[in-house]
Amino acid sequence: MKIRTKLHLTFVVMVLLPVVLGAASVNFAFHVQSQKLKKLYDVEENLDLNTLVSPMNLLSEISQSVYKTVDAQVDEDPDRFTDPDWLESFGDSLKDRLSSAIVYAGGRQIYSNSDRTLSDIFSSMPDVRTLQRDEGTGYYQYSEYPTIIRTVPFTTSDGASGMIFLLTSTQEVLPRIRGMLTEALLIVLAVLVFTSFILDYWLYLSIIIPLDRLKLVANNVRDGNLDFEIPSGGKDEFSEVMADFEDMRKRLKESAEERLKNDAEEKELIRNISHDLKTPLASIRGYAEGLRDGVARTPEKQQKYILTICNKTQDMDRLINELTLYSRLDTNRIPYNFTDLSVRTYFNDCVSELSLDLDAQNIRLDYKYHPDEDMIITADPEQLKRVINNIISNSVKYMEPSRPGRIRIDIYDEGEYAHIAIADNGKGIAAADLPKIFDRFYRTDRARNSRTGGSGIGLAIVRKIITDHGGKIWAESVEGQSTTMHIDLKKKMTGPAPALPQKTEPGRWSRRRRQP
Repeated sequence: MKIRTKLHLTFVVMVLLPVVLGAASVNFAFHVQSQKLKKLYDVEENLDLNTLVSPMNLLSEISQSVYKTVDAQVDEDPDRFTDPDWLESFGDSLKDRLSSAIVYAGGRQIYSNSDRTLSDIFSSMPDVRTLQRDEGTGYYQYSEYPTIIRTVPFTTSDGASGMIFLLTSTQEVLPRIRGMLTEALLIVLAVLVFTSFILDYWLYLSIIIPLDRLKLVANNVRDGNLDFEIPSGGKDEFSEVMADFEDMRKRLKESAEERLKNDAEEKELIRNISHDLKTPLASIRGYAEGLRDGVARTPEKQQKYILTICNKTQDMDRLINELTLYSRLDTNRIPYNFTDLSVRTYFNDCVSELSLDLDAQNIRLDYKYHPDEDMIITADPEQLKRVINNIISNSVKYMEPSRPGRIRIDIYDEGEYAHIAIADNGKGIAAADLPKIFDRFYRTDRARNSRTGGSGIGLAIVRKIITDHGGKIWAESVEGQSTTMHIDLKKKMTGPAPALPQKTEPGRWSRRRRQP
């Protein structure tokens, strides 16, 4: 749940819940008190909330029961109210109901179980001159002990009239009313406190705890500890922030691991450069000292020494150029000059150039362009040539001296792609090394002899250039027999893609097409 929704819900709950709970609690408290009052005053009717909160209504209601009892007895036998013995038992029954009676008959008081006289009553209510029988009316006396007074007139069988004054004490009622109001107030306060506590605790769980987690996460990130997982379950804003923090942590961890990997590769590069530069430098120094000391005395020998020094210098220059190029490629600082190229024309020229160098090394170069029609690709001619040269150079470097070297270039139409396959008959690549040959500074030759030594970034440069061209490159190899490099370059489509060729050339030079 969103925090905004929680705040809105909290506001609604804080308004409604105390009202609902308070009303329910107050109603329950008033119900309990009403049952106690009914039992205490022997009230037959139910005391509703309106009666309980109105003192006059309540006092009138609780005296009504006594009034009805006495009125019924008057109707049944009025003469009993002149019998002293019966009046004593009658007075005792009234005391149980917190009431008393004063009976007047024949112009005089014949019975009273009250501690007050009529003169006291009339003096406290000077506006009342007579008390008439009225079932719906009660009278409240304001004195030290408030009392409800009801009158019941009666006429005996001999024609004498009389009046019964019923006095119902309210000294038990008013404290109970005050107690009910106090209880209601306390209940409302308790409901407010309880509601506030629950809602505060809910907000605490929803806001404070996630904030503490975010603080812990920030402290871990600040201290460089990225080996922990941030829980991000939920659908509120904090969960979204947690998810962002987790994504940041993963990225930072990947960046840190990449930095460590790069540091290790840089150290490996320094070791490689040290070794690869030290070997030609040692040769250059040795041959230069030979020339200086007169070891090469004949012109032929001197020419050989000079040629060797030139070759070693070229090796050093090539190594430095490779490192510089890869650094610029890796940081995307080399602008590509893309142009539309005819695959047939480009590779015809490229193979013509390569043939001269390979013939000088007694390596046979076979080339075939298989599609019937020309294909157009968008590429940088110079960088594409670097790719071909690096692959051919690698093939030459790992040729088997025991058999004539042979390299074959085949061009195929693969629908959206122009497919280039460059195969050799060298010593191949071990299955364990094959997935890693395009990694930076990876070398299958651990011996690093002078014949096959290199920086280990040639194929990394090749993959980078092909990737930047939107193409794909992968390798297949049979250890001890051959290696084939496969390159896919996107064609510039001008119409529907041609059907893929079905013909496959026989023999070990046949194309083996497999997606990387």
